[in-house]
Amino acid sequence: MNEDQKLMKATYHLWTFVTSKLISSFGAQVYAFAISFYILETTGSATNFAMNLLCNILPRTIGAPFAGYIADKYSRKAIVILAQIATSLAIGGLLVVHLTIGLSLVAIYITTAVLSFTSMFSGVAFTSSITGLVDKARIQKAMSLNQMSISFAAIGSPAVGGLLYGMVSMLVFLLIYMGASFIAVILESTMNFNLFAQRKEKEPEEEKETMWQSMKAGIAYVKLQPVIMVIIWISLFINFFFGAFEVGYSYVLIEKLKMLSRDFGFTQGAFAAGMFLFSIYLSVRKELKYPLLSAKRGVICLGGVIAGVAFPLMVSMSYTVIFVYYLLLMFSFGVLIILVNTPINVMMQKQIDDDFKGRIFSILETMSTALIPLGMLIYGFLYDIFPAQWILIVSGCALILTVMVMARPSVIRSAHPELTARKGLSMNG
Repeated sequence: MNEDQKLMKATYHLWTFVTSKLISSFGAQVYAFAISFYILETTGSATNFAMNLLCNILPRTIGAPFAGYIADKYSRKAIVILAQIATSLAIGGLLVVHLTIGLSLVAIYITTAVLSFTSMFSGVAFTSSITGLVDKARIQKAMSLNQMSISFAAIGSPAVGGLLYGMVSMLVFLLIYMGASFIAVILESTMNFNLFAQRKEKEPEEEKETMWQSMKAGIAYVKLQPVIMVIIWISLFINFFFGAFEVGYSYVLIEKLKMLSRDFGFTQGAFAAGMFLFSIYLSVRKELKYPLLSAKRGVICLGGVIAGVAFPLMVSMSYTVIFVYYLLLMFSFGVLIILVNTPINVMMQKQIDDDFKGRIFSILETMSTALIPLGMLIYGFLYDIFPAQWILIVSGCALILTVMVMARPSVIRSAHPELTARKGLSMNG
């Protein structure tokens, strides 16, 4: 295959990748919306809601190291397709339970855990394959379009879910997700995951390498990448404090402010709209020069957004003003998530060798989610006992303090030494 043919195939990959993510994400978002609303509406407990979130996070934390090893050792295309098939079967299993004995929290928790496990394997394999699917010049575009497709699905699916909830049965929600998953399998099977891959031929000693030895090699590699180490450690603590938002946002709007399912869906759509529009912006502009500095500034603003969720609980507002307030807040939240994630992902895609990508991204996944289960349990418990507004404010401030310390000016300078030549640039974000 000559260079022009490879570039044409890369263009096909870009749009097939985007379409696959759009379809599967739409089904997943509609399912997640329906299940979350079902749990909160039937139990009214933040703890039960947090338990479902925990079932989503814990399998990812436990399974990520194994996913990284498998993604670096075996066919990444096969991993993606098998994981997507397993997702379809898991939803089919919940569908059978629903039709025979009826939904229960236990069945929902088990299905959520299985879906988390399969999506984690698919995600690690797909992320590790970006540089094999497209040429280097379009890595940021690929990452941005990936986010854009997820965001586009998220714009429509909560609004659709909010409108459908109560009008149709859970059967419809499950069928939508299962059908979307099967379509994604078909699209993913047409892609060449090794088009631009630069994976080296393994030595005989490497072929005989055990899983534990392979994981140790990945850890040794990441220790030689100081910037990646900083990102990993910051992710560990940031995601703990994000538990306040993950549990608190839905709890505050649905349980405390009694927001209608339709309007709650639109606020979720505003979050996705922010992600979508900023992803489009990043897909057409040049790469950000200082990704770690951009991420630091974005996380500081995210801390303000988390604290801002509490504002309507402290100040009397009409229902319409509350609705508009959360629309704007969630739009800002979506923009900031892309500002933090996309430049960092592009930087890591370019800095990490193809042979180590699975293991390194799995280490990042593990460290990013390691404290989330603890955070979900703690915040689920706290929201049932203490006023939600103070939990959100304290957590937002703690997040800001954490990133100011861990991404202090000396760390930013080590990640971007060229900044020292630019006089007058504020290193404090």
